[in-house]
Amino acid sequence: MQYRNITTGEEGDFTVVVMQRPERRNTLSEQTLRELLHAFRAAGEGKARGVILAAEGTVFSSGHDFRDIEGRDQNAMHQLLDVCRDVMEIIQAIPQPVIAQVEGMATAGGCQLVATCDLAVAGESARFSTPGGRGGWFCTTPGVAVARAVGRKRALEMLLTGDWIDAHTAADWGLVNRVVPDDHVAQATRDLLSRATRGSTLSKGIGKRAFYRQADLDLRGAYDFATEVMASSSQTEDAQENVRAFLEKRSSRFQNR
Repeated sequence: MQYRNITTGEEGDFTVVVMQRPERRNTLSEQTLRELLHAFRAAGEGKARGVILAAEGTVFSSGHDFRDIEGRDQNAMHQLLDVCRDVMEIIQAIPQPVIAQVEGMATAGGCQLVATCDLAVAGESARFSTPGGRGGWFCTTPGVAVARAVGRKRALEMLLTGDWIDAHTAADWGLVNRVVPDDHVAQATRDLLSRATRGSTLSKGIGKRAFYRQADLDLRGAYDFATEVMASSSQTEDAQENVRAFLEKRSSRFQNR
C-alpha cells in the first residue's frame, strides 16, 4: 500500500509508525485510518518486537477529519467508523506491545488512539479531551477506549464535560503511563518499550492477547480463561527454557517458538 498520510520505518527491534499530516492536525480521515490499519497489520506479521505510534507537529491527533465527514450519509459514516474500530482492534490484537509517543494535543479519536495503545508516554505540555460533550456530536466511540483506560466516573467526566485534562492528570487517571519533559518523550518512549519487549516474544504475544480477553470477563470466567492459557503456554519451548534457566542459574535462551 502506498502511504500518503503516514510513514513507517524500522528502528532496531521496533517498527515506528508516524502520522504525517501536521497541517491537518493529524486528523483521522478514512485514508489515514486505512493506512494505519495496513501498517499495524504489517507490523503484527513482521519481526519487530514492539511498535511505536508517533506524530509530526504539535498535535498528536485531533480525531476525525470533519472535511472528510461533511456530506456523508449514515451508511458512509458507518463505513468510516468501522475502519476506525478496525484500527483500534488491530492495535490490541497484534502480538507486539504498541506504545503511543504523545507530543501535543490528543482529542476525540486521537485520545481514543492513546487510550487504545498498550502503553503511552506523554510530554508535559500534552493535553487530552473528548470534546463531543461541548458540542453536538458525542464522542461515543472514543468513550469505549477511554472508559477501559480510566474507569467509568473519570471517562464520563471527560465525555460529558468535554474539558481538557493535562498530562499529569492523564497519568494519574491511567490514560498514559508516565509524563516526561517534552524534549525527552521520544527517548522515554523507547526506554519503556525496550523494557516491555524483553524476554520471549512468543510469551509476550500470548500474554498480551490473553490480557485483553480476560479483562472483559467476570472474575470466574477470567480465572478460568487465564488458567487455561497459563497451563497450555507452560508447554512451549520458551516456558520450559525459562524454568530450566532459573533452576540452573543462567540466562535464558529463548527460541520464540
